[in-house]
Amino acid sequence: MHEKDGLAGRFEAHRAHLRGVAYRMLGSLSEAEDAVQESWFRLSRADTSGVDNLGGWLTTVVARVCLDMLRVREARREEPQGEGVPEPLVNREGGVPSPEQEALLADQVGLALLVVLDTLAPAERVAFVLHDLFSVPFEEIAAIVGREPAAARQLASRARRRVQGASSLPESELTRQRSAVNAFLMALRTGDLDALLAVLDPEVVLQGERAAGAPLELRGARTVAPFALKGARGAVAARTAFINGEVGIIVAPQGRLLLTLRFTFKDGKISHIDTAARPASLRALEVSVLDAG
Repeated sequence: MHEKDGLAGRFEAHRAHLRGVAYRMLGSLSEAEDAVQESWFRLSRADTSGVDNLGGWLTTVVARVCLDMLRVREARREEPQGEGVPEPLVNREGGVPSPEQEALLADQVGLALLVVLDTLAPAERVAFVLHDLFSVPFEEIAAIVGREPAAARQLASRARRRVQGASSLPESELTRQRSAVNAFLMALRTGDLDALLAVLDPEVVLQGERAAGAPLELRGARTVAPFALKGARGAVAARTAFINGEVGIIVAPQGRLLLTLRFTFKDGKISHIDTAARPASLRALEVSVLDAG
């Protein structure tokens, strides 16, 4: 009994680290807890008398558990029924995480990173998270994903290119876009109509689809701005990101991409907004992390 208690105590010393690994792989707090609990079950049944580095051993175990969960998720991924676009940002009952969850996503991981990770194949995601975020050697990663070390390195490299993305925009134009999009998002979060009007071109056009699937088109800042503010509760789950190499906004409660906003600019103001939320439309977009933004 004392031996089991001692093992439990040693496991608890690693729980926070294991949760961090699992959360970055799975993008779900509840699934991460399940993976950590499964690692405890495996530890409690294993002979660890020859294990010198329990933390490393547990990291390997939780990574294997997460890889299995990601593969099951990939196999079961289906088109949701009743797909549609929230108007204009996510405003679904229960669709916005708690402030604690949102703070964890934004501050410790980043919504954009979680969204990009969700587009990776399971082995790529595991390799990237373990190596780039937790500095696990490729030799150990190779054993987890069932590849040679060189192949594991390539998995992480492909994932890294997808995560980091690239923009062909000149630095000056990129700065202008970031400034305008950040101002747009801040105005939504604060409910500031005047600030929103200030960043919109007077003839701005908003295009997308309504929740029922019908096309949506609004014209003029005086029409678009109030409409945007009406659903701005979802802005808490929104972040700037690269979308097809340009600055845009993703709305991703708990790291699940539900909506993107892409922008066209004229004289430093937003002149056109395109929204996308259908799963097929979202999968066709290349989303990558916008650093320090």
